Amino acid sequence: MSKPRPPKSVRIKQQFVAVAKLKLLVKHPELVEFHDSNSKEPELLLELKSLKNTVPIPQHWCQKKRYLNGRKEREPYRLPDFIEATGVSQLRQAYLEREEEMKLKQKMREKIRPKNVGCIDYQILYDAFFKNQKKGSMTVFGDIYYDGKDENQYYGTPFKLSSKLRSALGMLDNDTPPWAEAIRKYGPPPSYREIIPLLYQNKTQIQ
Repeated sequence: MSKPRPPKSVRIKQQFVAVAKLKLLVKHPELVEFHDSNSKEPELLLELKSLKNTVPIPQHWCQKKRYLNGRKEREPYRLPDFIEATGVSQLRQAYLEREEEMKLKQKMREKIRPKNVGCIDYQILYDAFFKNQKKGSMTVFGDIYYDGKDENQYYGTPFKLSSKLRSALGMLDNDTPPWAEAIRKYGPPPSYREIIPLLYQNKTQIQ
């Protein structure tokens, strides 16, 4: 006879112990996840995860909610500001209204011999796409799209404090940021070496 299955609380406790032991055996314990101990070869799995240029497994595989199911509650797509400024949405709306009033013969004639009605000035298009265009954030290698990633984008500049943030921190315009002394003592952080020396809004510079 097969042994009776232990209760769920005992199984969870055993799995926690297995994860703790697994972290002691591998070179990169920070990569160990709770479900890695269920693998047939957990050490081989973590060795593959620690290799260079290895893309992680998407986190939604173990979620009960269906992938991208939260997009149903989002607002419909809106054109960027620099495209909206060209007036193309008004042109499209006028074209749809005119097309509804046309008969079938007129629609066929319009397809064969189209009329250039309501064209946008080329200078407006040039300014929109070459002067006023805002570059979107690109996904770096190994970064995986997840549900809600578009809503968590941050467009601020590192180490630059806005007046709103200064007032929230209780800082005056000429006050030095709290991390300035740490940068002088320990050096710049590895992720932001390219923007050192830092020039703040109050014209103070860290060297």
